[in-house]
Order: sequence, then structure tokens, then C-alpha cells
Amino acid sequence: MAEENAASTEEQQPQFMIQKIYTKDLSFETPNSPSIFREEWKPELDLQLSNEYNKMEDNNHEVTLILTVTAKLGEKTAFLIEVKQAGIFTMIGHPDEQMGPLVGSYCPNILFPFAREVVSDLVQKGGFPQIVLAPVNFDALYMSQMQRAQQAAQEQQKH
Repeated sequence: MAEENAASTEEQQPQFMIQKIYTKDLSFETPNSPSIFREEWKPELDLQLSNEYNKMEDNNHEVTLILTVTAKLGEKTAFLIEVKQAGIFTMIGHPDEQMGPLVGSYCPNILFPFAREVVSDLVQKGGFPQIVLAPVNFDALYMSQMQRAQQAAQEQQKH
């Protein structure tokens, strides 16, 4: 009897599992090489982040974190990197209100270190000094995005 209760409790517990993490797409461009290597290396880095979500079969979800990293020396682009780091995650028993934070924050938090490693490797293999991207607070980014969406909805209701 106790085993049955434990089994039914287990079935009711939300589950989260990582099935696979992989690099889905990447691009590395050095439009001003080789002359850029003669410039003093004091780059201005710009990091753009976004993510994509794809519901798959059997409680599987693909989340893709997209990073665009641009390094400029003055007006010249030293390099441009675009990385799509993806993961397949199994999410079972999560209520709808938890799915947004899971897809918009939790999964990107898991994917970011892998994407950061890809960026670092590409930069070095491209002949540039190593860069290590700073950690990103995906929880804060997600909350900010939700607040902007809520404000936009309120503005739309006023009109």
C-alpha cells in the first residue's frame, strides 16, 4: 500500500530531464582579416540573445538559445559570431504557468555555458585573443520580457 502511494506520488511530481544538448547552427565571420590583426586589440563587444521554442512529441521540447557576438575595433568589425545552441528537454507534469519560466529562463541557463564555450573556441581558432562571455541572468531577462509584454498589452487595451 505504501509502495502504491509512493508510485502515485512519483507520477504526480513534475519531471524535467535533459535528453540532448547540441550546436544546431554556427557562423563565424572575420570581414576585415587579415588587416584587423594589425590593429590594437581593444574590442567593443556586443552580445545579443534570443531563444526559440519547438514543442516536439512525447513531452519533449526543443529550446534553442541564439547568441550573436560582434567585436568591433572602432568602425571595423573584427569578428561576428552567431551560435544556435539547442537542447531537447523532457518536461512532464508542469502546469502551464511553469512552462514559460522553464522555456524562457531555466533551459537557456543550462544551454548558455555550452554556447559560451563554442564562442570562446571560435574566437581563438579565428586568430583572436580569448574572450569569455560574462554570465547572464536569464531569470531577470525573462521577467523583464514578461513585464514589457504586460505593459504592451495594457497599452493596447487603452486604445
